[in-house]
Amino acid sequence: MKTTEKYGKKADLALSLWVKLARASDTIAMISAKDIAKYNVTVPQFGVIESLGHLGPMTIGKICSKKLMSGGNMTVVVDNLEKEGYVERISNPDDRRSTVIKLTSKGESKFSEMFPSHARHIEELCSVLTEEEQIQLSELLKKLGTGLKNRL
Repeated sequence: MKTTEKYGKKADLALSLWVKLARASDTIAMISAKDIAKYNVTVPQFGVIESLGHLGPMTIGKICSKKLMSGGNMTVVVDNLEKEGYVERISNPDDRRSTVIKLTSKGESKFSEMFPSHARHIEELCSVLTEEEQIQLSELLKKLGTGLKNRL
């Protein structure tokens, strides 16, 4: 008897889905991390540069919500990016109590160096699915994520 054959049909199905989703996510994350390493940044640093490159300046809190990280961890990531000259902190014109993080010109260059190549890498990884399957899976994952968001 398989492990997932003892909890009932619906639970077995949900457990099987959860295991496959976790394994696929872990695999694509590990392969993606190898690609990101060639840019001499960590995965969280890449995520911050990517977010700022696509969305523009934002507070650490906003970056945390985009990257699903805690403020303490994000502060260390931003500190290290600032030391490397990729980001700078500026006063928030809308709220003097907070700081906005923005890419420097060096950070913008790093984003331009990394992201197009990384996008092609992710495209190649996802090519194991047809375009239609990618659209379908993307829609289903969005439905799952938004449907569960209120449980956080």
